[in-house]
Amino acid sequence: MKLIVGLGNPGSKYARNRHNIGFMAVEQIAADHGFGPWKSKHQGSISEGRFGSTRAILLRPETFMNKSGDSVAAAMRFHKIDSEDVVVFHDELDLAPGKVKFKMGGGHAGHNGLRSIHSHLGPDYGRVRLGIGHPGHKDRVAGYVLNDFAKAEADWLDDVLRGVSDGAAYLAEGDNAKFMNAVSMRTAPARPSTGKKGPAKAPSEPVSAAPIKEASDNRSAVQKLMDRFK
Repeated sequence: MKLIVGLGNPGSKYARNRHNIGFMAVEQIAADHGFGPWKSKHQGSISEGRFGSTRAILLRPETFMNKSGDSVAAAMRFHKIDSEDVVVFHDELDLAPGKVKFKMGGGHAGHNGLRSIHSHLGPDYGRVRLGIGHPGHKDRVAGYVLNDFAKAEADWLDDVLRGVSDGAAYLAEGDNAKFMNAVSMRTAPARPSTGKKGPAKAPSEPVSAAPIKEASDNRSAVQKLMDRFK
C-alpha cells in the first residue's frame, strides 16, 4: 500500500495558492484514476483507490502546512504504512516553474510542511518536488507562496498536474524513472519531426551550346569576287 500525500493549506482562501500545488496534484490523480470520494479522516481528507493491484491512499492534511506531519503520521499508524511507502507532493522554490523532480530521502530545505513530516518520520520518504520558482528575495517568499498562481501560469501548471497524474501508477509501483518519463511527456514533449529530407539532387550539368554549322558556300570564285565589290 502507498500513502501519497499532497501538501497545502485547507480552505477555499488558499485553494489556488502556489503553496497548495501538492493538494492540486493529489486531486488531479484522484479525478483521473477513479478514486473514491474524499472523506475526513486522520486530521485530513483521504481518497482511496488502486493502481492495478497496488492499493493507494491519497491524503490532504488539513492541519495547516506547519503541522502536516501530524496528519501523515496518523494515517501511517492506522494503515501500518512504512515511511519508504510514503510519497509527498510539495511546492519547490528552488526549481523553475513547471519543473518536476523526484527525490528519496534528504533534508527539508526549510519547507515547513516537510519539516513537520521529518519530525514524525525522519527523512526516509519519497517526495515529488513541484517547481514554482523563487520571487528573488527571501523576504518576498511568504507572500509569493501564499498568492494564487497567475493566469499566465495556467498552461504549465496544467501540464505539470496532468503529467504527475499520468505517471502516478508508476510512482505507486516504485518505478520512479517511468514516473519522471510520464511527467516529461507532458512538460517537455518531443518536438514534432519536420520530415525526412529527400535525396539531394545531383547538380545539373551545364548544357553545352550546339556548334553552329556554317552554311555551305557553292559560289564560284568569280562570283565571290564580284559579290565583294557590289
